[in-house]
Amino acid sequence: MQAILYRGHRRKIAPLTFGYHLSTMLDAEASAPDKESLERDITVDCLEESPTTSNDSCRAAIFDGANIAEECRIWRQVDLRLIPLVTVMYLVAFIDKTNIGNAKLQGLTTQLDLTGNRFNILLTVNFIANCIFALPANLLLKKFRPSIWLPGITIVWGIIMTLQGIVKTYPQLLALRICLGLAEAGLSPGILYYLTLWYPRFMLQYRIGLFWGGAAFAGAFSGLLAYGISFMSGTAGLLGWSWIFIIEGLISVVVGVIAYFLFVDYPHAAKFLTAGEKEILIHRQAYDRSFAAENEEFAVQHILDALLDWQVWAACLIEMSITIPIYGISLFLPSIINGFGFGPAISQLLSIPPYVVATTTMVLWAACSDRLKARSPFIVLGLLLCLVGFAVNISDGPLGVKYFGTFLVVTGSYGGFPGVPSWLGNNLVDHCKRGTGIAVQAIAGQIGGIIASNIYRTQDAPRYVIGHIVEIAFVGMGLLVVPFVAFIYARINARRNMSQDQATEKGSRFRPTSETRHRLGDQAPEFRYSL
Repeated sequence: MQAILYRGHRRKIAPLTFGYHLSTMLDAEASAPDKESLERDITVDCLEESPTTSNDSCRAAIFDGANIAEECRIWRQVDLRLIPLVTVMYLVAFIDKTNIGNAKLQGLTTQLDLTGNRFNILLTVNFIANCIFALPANLLLKKFRPSIWLPGITIVWGIIMTLQGIVKTYPQLLALRICLGLAEAGLSPGILYYLTLWYPRFMLQYRIGLFWGGAAFAGAFSGLLAYGISFMSGTAGLLGWSWIFIIEGLISVVVGVIAYFLFVDYPHAAKFLTAGEKEILIHRQAYDRSFAAENEEFAVQHILDALLDWQVWAACLIEMSITIPIYGISLFLPSIINGFGFGPAISQLLSIPPYVVATTTMVLWAACSDRLKARSPFIVLGLLLCLVGFAVNISDGPLGVKYFGTFLVVTGSYGGFPGVPSWLGNNLVDHCKRGTGIAVQAIAGQIGGIIASNIYRTQDAPRYVIGHIVEIAFVGMGLLVVPFVAFIYARINARRNMSQDQATEKGSRFRPTSETRHRLGDQAPEFRYSL
């Protein structure tokens, strides 16, 4: 047992393998702190030292300024190896999911006779397939390893996307959209779960913001790419929409092949790190959740625990409140702008600036969220921007004002989203339970996609009032649920603090065994929920 004094706050922490714990879970990316301001006394005791843990590694765990600088250097190495790869993978995935909105303006509806609600059905079946396969995909990720599963499904959906470019009938495209949804289902929840295996809780959202920035940038890049590809219309007897699917599908195949050779499964398998650097990352992650021991083994009980946990279902409601605006604006932004009176080519170009602003905002908000160790305020801020943006687009305001409203919606939805999976990932302990919870949350997001696919109907053009009203309703739901969940978390944290203080005053303390910590998970007395 060790005692730690950090900024005047004294706590006792039960070690898992060797001892160090920063009571505020200091982000290693922060600048090295002033030693005098820390005023801490750290006593390290390797009571449960593993055979591979040396005294040197125990001493290295003490975080003076030099050690923090060293850890920061290691995290930069990890960031450079992981984040660009998953970002590019998600960028091409999101382009392939939403480029049908760009293809719609390049002759798709005319050539395949997408009359009535056929276009909405094409969108809907894709999200239904996502819902069906999201949870099994995350469980398969654990079985087949990230380096095989994630690049593999990227190659598969790239091939499916390419085939969409040569279909001749509506039923053919419908079948391929279903296959595309099944192949894509594992990427988003898979990457989210994968990042939780590498990064401590309060270093997570910034990284999710970076890779989710790929989705926002995909909106800008997709519009620009569609504009360029539109000039290929007629080449080889194919219209512009066919070339959009073919070229963007081939790009995904190439990305998947490259990812197969570059992907790294887990910290202990990282060949680009030395043995000492791996040890630092492994113990940093372990001690980030040291108050509730994590079980890496698969167990049906952990799946049931996630399915019966109230916070998973509350997170699903929050997910829907922000993914419906994301998918609604991503799939229909070119059509909405086209309804302002602009031609197809100009509409593609005008869809780019909102995503550029959203990408910048998303990264800034994610960095601030990790630094402040707060999730809910940024989710609420994003929802408020969406509320104002949709309200502006319902009004009879000038076109310039309505176009500004699209900036608010895109920025709010994309900027607020990274906090949603980060929040749930922070508050679920145990690998299998967290993976299941994130997958269930992703399914809720796909249900949001189903709703978003059917609220912007052709007959409601050009103002799409019904679609905007439905969006406002779900945003309003989020604005109610997010503060409520934060309040519940705060109450639980306060009660646990009070119980711990009372036990300390009485000289008694609950000291769970490793088995008990595995069983309690986030119900452990020392666990504190992120707000």
